[in-house]
Amino acid sequence: MIIIPARLKSTRFKEKILCDIGGVPMFIATAKRASLVDEVCIAVDDEVVREIAKKHGFKVVLTSQKHESGTDRINEACQILGLKDESIIINVQADEPFIEIENLKYFKEFSEACLDKEAFMASCFKKISQEQAKDPNLVKVLCDKFGFALYFSRAKIPFERESYEEDFKGHLGIYAYSVKALREFCTFESSNLEKAEKLEQLRALENGKKIKMLEISTQSIGIDTKEDYEKALKIYGKQNDN
Repeated sequence: MIIIPARLKSTRFKEKILCDIGGVPMFIATAKRASLVDEVCIAVDDEVVREIAKKHGFKVVLTSQKHESGTDRINEACQILGLKDESIIINVQADEPFIEIENLKYFKEFSEACLDKEAFMASCFKKISQEQAKDPNLVKVLCDKFGFALYFSRAKIPFERESYEEDFKGHLGIYAYSVKALREFCTFESSNLEKAEKLEQLRALENGKKIKMLEISTQSIGIDTKEDYEKALKIYGKQNDN
């Protein structure tokens, strides 16, 4: 199942999940794409958002407004839905309305192959330029030779004291985990690195858990700021023109 955490109040871009994308709220546009790959449930924290989801025909659960992360919200949603421990959940952020269907399918297959066998969680990255790597809104990831994440940061990593021959890796906010692993993750205390970077996946790394990373090629824009939204509107317009 794909679960989309849809928190109404965002800090950098007020109520961004309600912004219009092609005539529907952003989180609905994301859900429509995701529904072409697997069953979708939207985990919301506001009654108005729940009614919008229901109006568009999506399964929806109302979760606590106290959750500090989307992962914690999804964990509550799994409990409400009564999902089995071995069920695999894909977490797609509500602000990814342009995520490619083929990439979601690819990630679903990748996750089913690696989770609980060699990885605690799975996620994605794309290659980015040195200039893009300077943007603190674009999270970077470093991986080992076996495809596991070493660290995530808003800073430009690695620091290039000498020439760096590899591409920088931009993290994409798509995750997969079993219900059992998700429940364990949510028992961990919020870590110092997580608090410093505002990146919840660091909680898993600080507790010795492995995150397997999949490289994908994508043009999708995760909408974190108003500037991202304006870029997305231009992309959407071009898609409609084609």
